[in-house]
Amino acid sequence: MRRQLHLLLLLLLLLAALLLSALAIGEWNPIKDVRNPHVKEIGEFAVAEFNKDPRHGADLQFQSVIKGETQVVSGTNYRLILAARDPAGVKNYEALVWEKPWEHFKQLKSFSPVKDV
Repeated sequence: MRRQLHLLLLLLLLLAALLLSALAIGEWNPIKDVRNPHVKEIGEFAVAEFNKDPRHGADLQFQSVIKGETQVVSGTNYRLILAARDPAGVKNYEALVWEKPWEHFKQLKSFSPVKDV
Protein backbone atom coordinates (compact mmCIF):
# COMPACT_ATOMS: atom_id res chain seq x y z
CA MET A 1 0.00 0.00 0.00
CA ARG A 2 2.77 2.41 0.95
CA ARG A 3 4.65 1.60 -2.24
CA GLN A 4 1.56 2.30 -4.34
CA LEU A 5 1.15 5.65 -2.63
CA HIS A 6 4.77 6.54 -3.42
CA LEU A 7 4.31 5.54 -7.06
CA LEU A 8 1.11 7.59 -7.29
CA LEU A 9 2.87 10.61 -5.78
CA LEU A 10 5.79 10.21 -8.18
CA LEU A 11 3.39 9.97 -11.11
CA LEU A 12 1.59 13.14 -10.01
CA LEU A 13 4.88 15.01 -9.68
CA LEU A 14 5.92 13.87 -13.14
CA LEU A 15 2.61 15.00 -14.63
CA ALA A 16 2.92 18.38 -12.90
CA ALA A 17 6.45 18.84 -14.29
CA LEU A 18 5.26 17.97 -17.82
CA LEU A 19 2.36 20.39 -17.54
CA LEU A 20 4.63 23.22 -16.38
CA SER A 21 7.09 22.61 -19.21
CA ALA A 22 4.23 22.54 -21.73
CA LEU A 23 3.01 25.89 -20.44
CA ALA A 24 6.43 27.41 -21.24
CA ILE A 25 5.96 26.54 -24.90
CA GLY A 26 4.53 29.55 -26.65
CA GLU A 27 5.86 32.16 -24.23
CA TRP A 28 8.12 34.92 -25.54
CA ASN A 29 11.51 35.00 -23.81
CA PRO A 30 14.11 37.76 -24.17
CA ILE A 31 17.29 37.02 -26.10
CA LYS A 32 20.12 37.56 -23.65
CA ASP A 33 22.90 38.05 -26.21
CA VAL A 34 21.76 39.81 -29.38
CA ARG A 35 25.36 39.69 -30.66
CA ASN A 36 25.17 35.89 -30.83
CA PRO A 37 26.18 34.88 -34.39
CA HIS A 38 22.98 32.89 -34.92
CA VAL A 39 20.78 35.83 -33.87
CA LYS A 40 22.74 38.05 -36.26
CA GLU A 41 22.21 35.46 -39.01
CA ILE A 42 18.44 35.56 -38.38
CA GLY A 43 18.49 39.38 -38.61
CA GLU A 44 20.49 39.31 -41.83
CA PHE A 45 18.08 36.74 -43.25
CA ALA A 46 15.09 38.97 -42.41
CA VAL A 47 16.57 41.97 -44.22
CA ALA A 48 17.59 39.88 -47.26
CA GLU A 49 14.11 38.35 -47.53
CA PHE A 50 12.47 41.77 -47.20
CA ASN A 51 14.71 43.11 -49.99
CA LYS A 52 13.66 40.23 -52.30
CA ASP A 53 10.03 41.36 -52.36
CA PRO A 54 9.67 43.74 -55.34
CA ARG A 55 6.60 45.38 -53.77
CA HIS A 56 8.86 47.11 -51.26
CA GLY A 57 11.45 48.41 -53.70
CA ALA A 58 13.83 48.34 -50.78
CA ASP A 59 17.57 47.98 -50.66
CA LEU A 60 18.14 47.79 -46.93
CA GLN A 61 21.52 46.90 -45.48
CA PHE A 62 21.52 45.02 -42.19
CA GLN A 63 23.33 46.88 -39.39
CA SER A 64 22.62 45.10 -36.09
CA VAL A 65 20.07 43.41 -33.86
CA ILE A 66 19.04 45.82 -31.11
CA LYS A 67 16.90 43.45 -29.06
CA GLY A 68 14.78 40.39 -29.53
CA GLU A 69 12.69 37.59 -28.16
CA THR A 70 12.21 33.93 -28.99
CA GLN A 71 9.14 31.73 -28.82
CA VAL A 72 9.20 27.94 -28.92
CA VAL A 73 6.64 26.63 -31.39
CA SER A 74 7.14 23.92 -33.98
CA GLY A 75 10.62 25.37 -34.28
CA THR A 76 11.44 28.86 -33.00
CA ASN A 77 9.95 32.26 -33.72
CA TYR A 78 12.36 35.17 -33.50
CA ARG A 79 10.89 38.64 -32.94
CA LEU A 80 13.76 41.05 -33.51
CA ILE A 81 14.15 44.79 -33.42
CA LEU A 82 16.95 45.48 -35.86
CA ALA A 83 18.69 48.43 -37.43
CA ALA A 84 19.02 48.62 -41.19
CA ARG A 85 20.36 51.33 -43.47
CA ASP A 86 18.51 52.69 -46.47
CA PRO A 87 19.54 55.69 -48.63
CA ALA A 88 18.01 58.08 -46.08
CA GLY A 89 19.90 56.61 -43.11
CA VAL A 90 19.57 53.98 -40.41
CA LYS A 91 16.07 53.02 -39.28
CA ASN A 92 14.68 50.41 -36.90
CA TYR A 93 12.45 47.56 -37.96
CA GLU A 94 10.62 44.70 -36.27
CA ALA A 95 11.05 41.35 -37.98
CA LEU A 96 9.37 38.05 -37.19
CA VAL A 97 11.21 34.97 -38.48
CA TRP A 98 10.13 31.36 -38.04
CA GLU A 99 12.97 28.82 -38.04
CA LYS A 100 13.11 25.03 -38.00
CA PRO A 101 16.86 24.35 -38.00
CA TRP A 102 16.54 20.57 -38.29
CA GLU A 103 14.83 21.15 -41.66
CA HIS A 104 17.14 24.03 -42.68
CA PHE A 105 13.98 26.15 -42.89
CA LYS A 106 13.52 29.89 -42.26
CA GLN A 107 10.56 32.06 -43.19
CA LEU A 108 10.06 35.78 -42.81
CA LYS A 109 6.58 36.21 -41.33
CA SER A 110 6.53 40.01 -40.99
CA PHE A 111 8.78 43.03 -41.35
CA SER A 112 7.76 46.58 -40.47
CA PRO A 113 9.30 49.87 -39.39
CA VAL A 114 9.19 50.83 -35.71
CA LYS A 115 9.41 54.34 -34.30
CA ASP A 116 10.59 53.86 -30.73
CA VAL A 117 12.81 51.13 -29.35
